[in-house]
Amino acid sequence: MDIGKKIKDLRRQKNLTQEELGERTDLSKGYISQLERNLCSPSMETFFNILEVLGSEPKDFFNEKLFDQRIYYPVEEHTIYDEYDNGYLLKWLVPDSNEYDMEPVIITLKPGCEYKKFEPSMSESFIYVLEGVASLRIGKKIYKANASESFYFKANESHQLFNDTKEDVRVLIVATESYL
Repeated sequence: MDIGKKIKDLRRQKNLTQEELGERTDLSKGYISQLERNLCSPSMETFFNILEVLGSEPKDFFNEKLFDQRIYYPVEEHTIYDEYDNGYLLKWLVPDSNEYDMEPVIITLKPGCEYKKFEPSMSESFIYVLEGVASLRIGKKIYKANASESFYFKANESHQLFNDTKEDVRVLIVATESYL
């Protein structure tokens, strides 16, 4: 395990410079640099202090599985939630995506149907229309997008996706936080 690289990766994920991490942990920028290059080893107290500033628990830091990258999810791993009788079909493209920062799904809406209404949150949402004409209500405004067009918005107002046409609408949604 490359401890220095993991510290560096966590620091970058927090958008901290070596100097900023050093200031928050009462360490020098040079010492942080040496740690990240595995030129020195911190005491346990220093190590735990660094992890606290970086927002990581020791068990998570040493859990190799948390740091695995997955770039391919075959179709057989997609989860389908069939509520087409109620107006929609959900297809989760990444298993367990609700445990991550983004949730990519494909939603098919029947003609005249709507997906559930979401209250304001801190999430950001990207909706790409694959087929049909999608409508999106954000607050009191309604927006429309045709196939190959998209919506991108901060969810700081209530919002709801709906289909007011006579054809199915299929959209790809990628949302941060808990959109679905």
